Amino acid sequence: MTLVELLIALGVLALGILALGRLFPLSSSTQNQDRMATAASDYAQQKVEYLQNVAWTDPEMTDGRHPALSSESLGSTGAWQRFYVVLTLPSPMDNLKRTIVTVTWTVGHQRAVNDTIYLRR
Repeated sequence: MTLVELLIALGVLALGILALGRLFPLSSSTQNQDRMATAASDYAQQKVEYLQNVAWTDPEMTDGRHPALSSESLGSTGAWQRFYVVLTLPSPMDNLKRTIVTVTWTVGHQRAVNDTIYLRR
């Protein structure tokens, strides 16, 4: 192997290593987005489990958005916002309430997770 061939091989190897190095920041960013989405799903599920144990006549189960004009801040930094909407279904299914729990967060742009449950009287 000549010196020229060795330099070409080292150049190709260096380009390959640099290309791999560019993937690491992208995977780190994707991991952060996935971690935020997983936490949002957990926060939505927590509220669903709570609402399943609330009485049908409780003020928290009246039709409309809860909290009415704002959202619950979640996490140590308040990075997630949570609210839920209750809707009593029309007759003949008026013994059901559809409840949609929404958790939003911002990483680059606003994202959201929704969890829907139907509660029976």
